[in-house]
Amino acid sequence: MKQTFWAKKIAGFIVLAVVGVTALGFIVMGLWNSVLAPVLHIQSITFIQGLGIFLLAKILFGGFKGGGGGWKGRGRWGSEMKEKWQHMSPEEKEKFKSDWRNRCGRWGSQPAAEKREV
Repeated sequence: MKQTFWAKKIAGFIVLAVVGVTALGFIVMGLWNSVLAPVLHIQSITFIQGLGIFLLAKILFGGFKGGGGGWKGRGRWGSEMKEKWQHMSPEEKEKFKSDWRNRCGRWGSQPAAEKREV
């Protein structure tokens, strides 16, 4: 009985994986052909090319880790920083925030330190 259970589970997983990959290939192909081809006047792609683009995007942007993209798992640095933050006083937290605002500023604009000098 256990062997048939595991055989069914493995067969179901394989079928689900094939259906999922096929669906993703058709989704990428359909989006490419219906959005990018008319807007950018580029060539339409086939199903296999859609799978290739999906695989390339997954490698470049998502990786193959479980649980979503790479931004969720900040690893050791995130947990260490969270622990430090919890032990900071309100004054230390405010100083930390202002230091990072001065260093980074806003995306696409000058840092706060440069704005004061101008």
